Parts: sequence; C-alpha cells; structure tokens
Amino acid sequence: MADGTSGDGRDGSGPARAGDRIRAAARELFYSRGIRGVGVDEIVARAGVTKPSLYRGFASKDALVVACLEDYDSGLRRRLDEALAAHSDDPRAGLMAFLSGIAGRSARPGFRGCGLTNALVEYPEADHPARAAVLASKRALHARLAEVARTIGARTPEPLADALLLLIEGAFACGQIFGAEGPNRSLAAAAEALIAASLE
Repeated sequence: MADGTSGDGRDGSGPARAGDRIRAAARELFYSRGIRGVGVDEIVARAGVTKPSLYRGFASKDALVVACLEDYDSGLRRRLDEALAAHSDDPRAGLMAFLSGIAGRSARPGFRGCGLTNALVEYPEADHPARAAVLASKRALHARLAEVARTIGARTPEPLADALLLLIEGAFACGQIFGAEGPNRSLAAAAEALIAASLE
C-alpha cells in the first residue's frame, strides 16, 4: 500500500495488538476506498475486533484517520531515510534512489496515488485535523528535500525542493491516472535534469 506501513505487530514479533490491527485495516480500507467511504463498522470487522476496542484506542473516527495519516507519513519518511542511508557517501544518489522508488510504486497495479494527498482532497475544511496532519507531513517532506538539496550543493535549495515536490506530487497523480505507462515513469529523469541544472 502506498505510504502505508505493515499491519504486523510494532516490533515485528508475534500477533499484532488490537490497536495495530485497527490501524492496519483502516489504512488499507481508506487507501483503497477513500476515507469518507469507509465506516467504523467495516473497519472493526476487517480488523477482527469490537467497536468498543476501537474507541478505547481512538477517541473518534477522525482520531483514527489522523493516526493512519501519521503512518503514511512515517512510511514516506522511512523510505527517504533508508535511501539516503544506503548511499551515505553520495546523498545525490540517495535522493535519486528515493525518487526512483516513488516512480516504481506509482506504476504498480492498484496504485491510488498518495494516501496523504488523497486525504487532503477528501477534507477541504481548513480546520479539519486530517488536513492539518497532511499539511504538516508535506511541509516536513519539503524541508527535508531542501536539506538534501543543500547537502548536494544546490545553488538554490528551496526552489529545487519546490520543483522536486512538484514532480513527486505529479508522479503520484499520474500513476493513478495513467498507470505504468504514464509520465510518472519519467520522474527520476526529470529530477536528475533539475538537480544537474541546480548545480551548474
């Protein structure tokens, strides 16, 4: 699932706790069907728990939505961290590995875009907690991209971060629209050209 995490136990050993099962079920349902199209009854049925179990862990459906958005965010951050760590001596290569990963995931069958961006579309209300969670995630990603841009020596790190985030969001959208044969497959090449220009 795009921008999601595993439904297993937090430590990877043994069965997942009820709260983890609820989050995993909600993430899958929200991503495949949309948040507002999924009710609490369906979530607890998928998770194999009771409704009181859900409300013991989450004060409301909105609170569960925010928790799932935080999971999506954690997954995205983890993939960037792992890509950079795998190329610790070459942050440019790490950034490109992260972007190539997005391009690859956006071409998979069943890809429905970014779970965070989808939530923002579903919740246009400026004061909704889901919207606040998404904006915080996207701003954090932009800040991290700017940090990497500075590390690789970009002349204008903030504009490069702007451009990279535009490409990422475009790849998320194009993957959902076109699938494997869309412009999303050119994400890495387009990013490479922008990065090269920013270093000249």
